[in-house]
Amino acid sequence: MNVSAEMKNIIGISLLLGSLFSCSNSNFENSVTYVKIDSGLKVNIDSTNVEIRFYSPSIVRITKSPEENYDKESLSVVKKPEAVAYEVEESDNTISLVTEELALSIDKNTGAISYSLPDGNKILKEKESGVTFEPFLDLDDSTYSVGQAFTLDAEEAIYGLGILQNGKMSQRNQVVRMVQNNTWDFVPFFQSVKGYGIFWDNYSPTVFKDDQDGTQFQSEVGHGIDYYFMYGGSADAVVAEMRDLTGQAPMFPLWTYGFWQSKERYKSQKETIGVVKKYRELGVPIDGIIQDWQYWGDNYHWNAMNFLNPNFPNPQEFINQVHDQNAHIIISIWSSFGPETKPFQELKANDMLLDFPTWPLSGKDTWPPDMNYPSGVQVYDAYDPAARDIYWKYLDNGLFTLGIDGWWMDSTEPDHLNAKDEDLNNDTYLGSFRKVRNAYPLMSVGGVYDHQREKTSDKRVFILTRSAFAGQQRYAANTWSGDVVASWSALRNQISAGLNFSLTGIPYFNSDIGGFFLWDFPKKLEDPEYRELYARWLEFGAFCPMMRSHGADAPREIYQFGKKGDEIYNAIEKFIKLRYSLLPYIYSTSWKVTSEQYSMMRALSMDFVSDPKTHDINDQFLFGSSIMVAPVTQPMYFREVIANGDTTNVEDFEAVKAKEVYLPKGSDWYDFWTNEKLDGGQMISKKSPIDIIPLYIKSGSILPIGPDVQYAEEKDWSELEIRIYTGTDGTFELYEDENDSYNYEKGAYSITRFAWIQNEKQLTIDKREGSFSGMLEDRIFNVTFINDHGKSVSKTVKYEGEQITVKP
Repeated sequence: MNVSAEMKNIIGISLLLGSLFSCSNSNFENSVTYVKIDSGLKVNIDSTNVEIRFYSPSIVRITKSPEENYDKESLSVVKKPEAVAYEVEESDNTISLVTEELALSIDKNTGAISYSLPDGNKILKEKESGVTFEPFLDLDDSTYSVGQAFTLDAEEAIYGLGILQNGKMSQRNQVVRMVQNNTWDFVPFFQSVKGYGIFWDNYSPTVFKDDQDGTQFQSEVGHGIDYYFMYGGSADAVVAEMRDLTGQAPMFPLWTYGFWQSKERYKSQKETIGVVKKYRELGVPIDGIIQDWQYWGDNYHWNAMNFLNPNFPNPQEFINQVHDQNAHIIISIWSSFGPETKPFQELKANDMLLDFPTWPLSGKDTWPPDMNYPSGVQVYDAYDPAARDIYWKYLDNGLFTLGIDGWWMDSTEPDHLNAKDEDLNNDTYLGSFRKVRNAYPLMSVGGVYDHQREKTSDKRVFILTRSAFAGQQRYAANTWSGDVVASWSALRNQISAGLNFSLTGIPYFNSDIGGFFLWDFPKKLEDPEYRELYARWLEFGAFCPMMRSHGADAPREIYQFGKKGDEIYNAIEKFIKLRYSLLPYIYSTSWKVTSEQYSMMRALSMDFVSDPKTHDINDQFLFGSSIMVAPVTQPMYFREVIANGDTTNVEDFEAVKAKEVYLPKGSDWYDFWTNEKLDGGQMISKKSPIDIIPLYIKSGSILPIGPDVQYAEEKDWSELEIRIYTGTDGTFELYEDENDSYNYEKGAYSITRFAWIQNEKQLTIDKREGSFSGMLEDRIFNVTFINDHGKSVSKTVKYEGEQITVKP
């Protein structure tokens, strides 16, 4: 342990005095003493105070510090330690603590902690000499840069760390500098295929490094090392423990799972309303439109939270006209304010602004920024609860009262356009900006959620945001992957980015369908390669928790890609409609996210960990429990033509190309498009015309299919198709509620359970449980049984809420 001699001289052992219980071992030159406390123990080894505190039988907090009384109130962790039954055992070399689910031991010589199951099966160990404390002066605070290293098995896959644009599934052999930015969102948490997770509870710039010397977190600021170890035995259980620790994910409204259209930016209320109107005229489903920036007028009024732009002359009429077309609207709000706005002036008067360059730099809306006219825009101190109160006051009075349905919280990392370290010296409500840098999105998003929940329970909070930190799932936020530059590799990277993000315990992810910038496509929508990329990105987006088209440089509405009958247009329309047909499945899965700590986007290793081939697949995933998705991430349907010395791309759909797909071992799989049944544990080649991506349904799946609609709530679910993919026993729970409001928290919802028993060749639909206002008392289920040979048999039954059975 790297502690200065001066520091060692001033560290006492007073925390051991008056202890409830203490023990010493006199066989060592420097005896080790410990204090047993209600939920753990404290021990001093080599002048470092170590505290082990159980938060449950399988979750333990470890703190280490040269300081005598290290403690901090976590910004992420909301769980309190439990009174856990455990035993302490001591030998010459170790002190061990054992609960019913976990055993850990401290090496008396090195202080390194090892984790095992109670039966002795080893899980993880800290690296010997893996602790670092380097004295560091943070503003006027004498503190440390801190680090902890672990030793992992050589072939052990680990996941998490946030939204990473590195295209990797497993994060072994990586170096990641974790400072929130536009396209990388960091959560200092990883979990292992061995069934454990590590949450490094530090908010300062942090380096995660994995190499032959170990796996470590190293943070710039910390009075102590502070991390949580959790063991669940499976990825789902670890996610559940992380949410138990940092907060549960509430339900989104049903309409958020429909299709969303946006661009940078609609410049008038007439244009925005016109987009919704055009979709309705075309008969293409849409549920949401997004109003991006500059509805406030100019950069000096940046984020005024008011419609000051003359192109939005009647805000209330604007919102009403969107709603009158059975659509919803969310609107861009930022973490910064222009100097001529009322929020800026009130925040400044109370010294609640941070002083560093942020977007936009110039008061003129030009690129590059004209710094002869600096904007004066500043980020507000979201760490200050009084500042969050001010933020909501203007948001509520200026926008929420108009009927805005949700918030597009842009730049919540926030934009920090000067890389100089001195900018981190800004003094915030919680200390230096350096100390709390990475938690900014958690605080800013949380402020909006908490205030809206306090104001009303009639309307569920929905936040779309560009950054995230551990615990943000509790604030009804869906995080998108930032302003990525469109390319085939960028599309592929979003898959592993979303999966790793979900594995940190934050379940809601999306990306700008088509990529934000088109820098690599100067011909923009005229380029057949880009049109193909857009279609493939949208097909991937249909299987993300939010399906949202957005970008700069060119509009992305479906009618920009041709007309009905054109290949790209048809593909886009097909997958938007497919999304809507899956709403009963998606909404039921969202209930599992809330009620069972489930994950909607699922790395293959979550469900097939016993198949090692799944551990590092970065371009396939499960969407919910049943649907395996293999997005096409390479171009197939254009070719280059050279004429007069110029090379151009032209569409070429004649020859159908294929994508290689791995079918995980442990299940049989049905081709979604053809019903062909295939064995798991093999690589296959799936023909993928422009309107097809490989989709495979797990044997035993029960898949509800909803009605053909133009928006999510256009038709009730009084008649649903229920597809049974036979071959294995299977279950599904159809969840229904009021589609909005928080009455579900009071039990206002219903569950209809379906169970297929393979040996009996019988489907049982159980008695409905629960009720809510507007619930259907009876309905029609069109049950389709799909057998091993891909043949289907359909039966239509009337369901009145009592148990019935159905046979093929």
